[in-house]
Amino acid sequence: MGEGGAQTESLLLSFLVGETMKSWIKRAQKCFHVLLLRDYSLTIKMLVYSGHLVIIPMIAVGYFAYDQSTKVLEEEAQQYSWQIIEQVAKNMEYYFLDFDISLLRILNHPDMNTFLAMEDPEEIKQSGIRRSVQQVLYQAAYSRRDITGITVILDDLQVIDTMGIKTYTSAESLTNEYWYKDVPRNGDSMMISRFVQYQDRKEPVISIVKRLHSPRTLKPIGMIITDVNFNRISEITAMVTMGETGYMSILDSQGHYVYHPDVRALGVKAAFEPLKTILETENGSFVVEGERRKLLTYRYSASLGWTMLTLVPYNELTQGSHVIRRTIFIVTIITLVIAYIIGIGFASSIIRPIKRLQRHMKKVESGEFNEMLDVESKDEIGSLYLGFNRMVFRLKQLLDEIYHTKLKETEMNLRQKEIELHVLQAQVNPHFLYNSLETIRGMALEKDMDDIASMSSALSRLLRYNLKKSAQMIPIKEEFEVCKLYLQIQKYRFEDRLDYEINIPEWALEQRIPKFSLQPIIENCVHHGVDPSIETTLIRISIYIESEGEDNFIIEIEDNGPGIPIQRLQEIRYNLKYKDITQGGSQIGVVNVHRRIEHLCGSDYGLTINSEKLEGTRVMILLPLQQVVI
Repeated sequence: MGEGGAQTESLLLSFLVGETMKSWIKRAQKCFHVLLLRDYSLTIKMLVYSGHLVIIPMIAVGYFAYDQSTKVLEEEAQQYSWQIIEQVAKNMEYYFLDFDISLLRILNHPDMNTFLAMEDPEEIKQSGIRRSVQQVLYQAAYSRRDITGITVILDDLQVIDTMGIKTYTSAESLTNEYWYKDVPRNGDSMMISRFVQYQDRKEPVISIVKRLHSPRTLKPIGMIITDVNFNRISEITAMVTMGETGYMSILDSQGHYVYHPDVRALGVKAAFEPLKTILETENGSFVVEGERRKLLTYRYSASLGWTMLTLVPYNELTQGSHVIRRTIFIVTIITLVIAYIIGIGFASSIIRPIKRLQRHMKKVESGEFNEMLDVESKDEIGSLYLGFNRMVFRLKQLLDEIYHTKLKETEMNLRQKEIELHVLQAQVNPHFLYNSLETIRGMALEKDMDDIASMSSALSRLLRYNLKKSAQMIPIKEEFEVCKLYLQIQKYRFEDRLDYEINIPEWALEQRIPKFSLQPIIENCVHHGVDPSIETTLIRISIYIESEGEDNFIIEIEDNGPGIPIQRLQEIRYNLKYKDITQGGSQIGVVNVHRRIEHLCGSDYGLTINSEKLEGTRVMILLPLQQVVI
């Protein structure tokens, strides 16, 4: 009885669950029945559906249009801010360049040179040079209305300025300033913002600080400080309009305010959260969160050492997008009214282009990307057509890019395999060659034939290097060792008709270069540069950085040979850009070097060849500069 009752109870529970599920399914079917308007006429259905077809796309278009318009307005504000900052930076740079020229005039004055050469206060006092120097400072300061004062400080000797200080004072008080330790010791100028204390007031100034060096010892002995008022800077920044409440400010290299509309902020460190990012990058833009969101745009001026900022409240930037949002809403309502009027005609005009789009999608699905849809309207369907055309065009571009990338990669792999095959072929019984060269060297030494011994030794070392397996990028010093061996061998061959010079700075020895990059170029110099018409062919190899601050360096290989005819030079330059290295032919070694540098270092690097007839040839190899840890 117990087991039978349990079975009955389980069956009853299953029956109730099944009935509940059936009830839920019936309710869902009724809901779909109402939503699909199955009990209403076709006209009402078309009106309702056409209304939905208008409302939903318009809402979507409105949302994306509003979002994109906000982004566009923000980008335009960024561009405008960058243009303003660029203009202000140029004006500032030209403005402060005049002060550098004035400083040079002061420092080159004979009285100033005499003053800087003196070594003790007694000598200064007896010479009476103080008055002459002060007169020089007066003339420079009074020649411009924007100069508040000029101060010359000789450490532990004298202080002379245009404010009438005549007693000795130490520069110790300046050492506590935040900027003191950052003043360049190489004589470059540094500009900082500070307050100067007068008898009855404090005045904000921009001080141009420059180290002074003794004409005798060339050691730093003091500094000259030129204080400039904010009149001209205020005039420049007053011309900048950044919305209704936006403003512009300037930071120094340590993040302290050099200029700010609020004078109390001068010399104070900025409180932005991403301050480190601002100081470490040249330009950028981002939104600063706070009580009011603000768009911050900045740019670094290398000549001034300043970072210029603009801050504009975000709500001022998006005022135009609010108008766009209202316009979109009004257009949606009007379009909905028109949709209800034209009803079925509107629906049919949608169905026809959609079917057309569907047919083209099937073509694209089967791999046909050449045919584009003709855009016949400017409504949502037209936008859909445009988007589809762009998508098909972009897909075709991506497929082409993938194809060419794979083709280039396959080409490089084939070339690499070819090089490896050549190396393997060259490695046939290498020990026999090494032993033979060593035997020749030993026999030459026994018979006092030092030239033959040296030549066989160089050839043996060159052969070992060429057959040695190593990384694709090697230190320059290893590559140059091989080049020296090759040039020594050629020197034995051509004797006085060939000479070479190698100039490699210490910093370049550990820089990296693709293996076998220099020898093919030097071989070309020897092959084409050694000419009977030239008494001695000189090959110069040097390494240098073209300008300070660059992140790359140049290896220059130059000869004074007969040069390359202009037509042949143009052909070589064309081959460097476009030649397929798998096809072989002349100049394949140089092209191969260029392609390997591009592959390993990037498309911005590689070979440049210049030549003039009867004046020699110059090959320059541009490579990335790496930070070498010693």
